[in-house]
Amino acid sequence: MTAALFPDLVVNGETVPHTAIAAETQNQEAPAGKPGIAWRKAANAVAVRTLLLQEARARGLDPAPAEVGPGRHETEEEALIRGLLDLAVTVAPPTEAEVRAEWARDPQRFRAPPLWEVSHILVACDPRDAAAMATAEARAADLARRALEMPRGFARLAEAQSDCGSKAAGGALGQIGPGDTVPEFEAALRPLAEGEITAVPVPTRHGWHVIRMDAVAEGAVLPFEAVRARIAAAMEKAAWARAARDYVTRLVAAAEISGADLRPL
Repeated sequence: MTAALFPDLVVNGETVPHTAIAAETQNQEAPAGKPGIAWRKAANAVAVRTLLLQEARARGLDPAPAEVGPGRHETEEEALIRGLLDLAVTVAPPTEAEVRAEWARDPQRFRAPPLWEVSHILVACDPRDAAAMATAEARAADLARRALEMPRGFARLAEAQSDCGSKAAGGALGQIGPGDTVPEFEAALRPLAEGEITAVPVPTRHGWHVIRMDAVAEGAVLPFEAVRARIAAAMEKAAWARAARDYVTRLVAAAEISGADLRPL
């Protein structure tokens, strides 16, 4: 793909370098073999960023970059956009009645974390070694097949074949909850029913796992007071996002933009 195929992006008379759009394409999803879609999405994103920066500078804003993580700070442009949105976008916190109505709409959404009793068989390998991963996957697939054929023999199979220290307990990991395991392992747990064994081995940074869900304890529904602050924060965040979109829409409507397709937003 060559940038010459696409029109210049001009925002209120300011021509944006093609290099800025090309850099932004890395952040945009597009079907394989259709780089033009990524370019158009990138042009739209860069147009909005340019418009916000123009507005921030027109207002004479000069906020200091904030720390966004250990040893990480905003860029000057990120600080400018944050400063503008902090100034231009305000929302009122939800009322007590609004928060309670949101909770009452479906209290089942607000539960204590679940607890799982899990056993597994680990076929350990270094995920950076493609050959070792393939060999381990084949072995894990065979173990999954054997476990599914004889579910009651899972503990004996784990004792004989697992590379995890839990083999001494028949592969049992005991009671675990969200955040207690690596994300890939937890993601595989969530859809499992009690007694179910993964038919396809699960890859993690430790190797391949055959997992059995021994028991599931769903978290209890939490009372309103326990989740009030969380619901209020989520509602305020959603309201702020809507207000920010509306603000950008108004800026776009008042701007002269070519090379991007921002109407309607």
